[in-house]
Amino acid sequence: MIHIVKRKCSPTPEPVSTVKTSPGTPIRIVLTGGECTGKSTLARDLAAHLSVPWSQEGARVYLQRVNRPLTPADIEPIARLQVEFEDQAIQASGQLVIHDTDLVSTVVYSHHYYQQCPDWIVEQASVRQADLYLLCSTDLPWVDEALQRGPGTAEQRARIHQEFLFQLNRLHTPYRLVSGLREERSRCALSIIAQHFDVGEESPEPFTEPEVLTSR
Repeated sequence: MIHIVKRKCSPTPEPVSTVKTSPGTPIRIVLTGGECTGKSTLARDLAAHLSVPWSQEGARVYLQRVNRPLTPADIEPIARLQVEFEDQAIQASGQLVIHDTDLVSTVVYSHHYYQQCPDWIVEQASVRQADLYLLCSTDLPWVDEALQRGPGTAEQRARIHQEFLFQLNRLHTPYRLVSGLREERSRCALSIIAQHFDVGEESPEPFTEPEVLTSR
């Protein structure tokens, strides 16, 4: 299906992000939250349903490339890769794009694990704010993966979730909480998107797998 997506008209403050306010720039929706909260799966599902491009999480791809535990020296390369992925998806999109995380995640994890974050990343997390953030709840079970940064305890997951809430509130950016298992999570996210944006459908077209933007 071809989906027509428009911003709903409502009185709002002047947006900060030059990325999203440039002429022809698509609506940007970010899946954010802690590890093992279903962000990547949900990003892929939403992109398939809405027939739009989506970008991968820079930190995940970077970790797969270096294949070792991360250090503070990795913060900036991860942030640059994240920006690269986002910009590729924005350029490839017509009306809407889905991001599997953005620089808000880089800021949260930098402070959480290393008690520091380069100033330019903090600044760009604000400048590059998306139109809507879907904060994924910690109601999904923890799945052990190689080179995971945290132990996955309930206490740690709750603490990181609160750190995401703090950063989103600090930025005064629009966000909504998404919860439920896979299909329920997708329905929850789509319902939220419909509340924020006018989403319509034109004539049906054959389904194609959504494009995921990565660098070579």
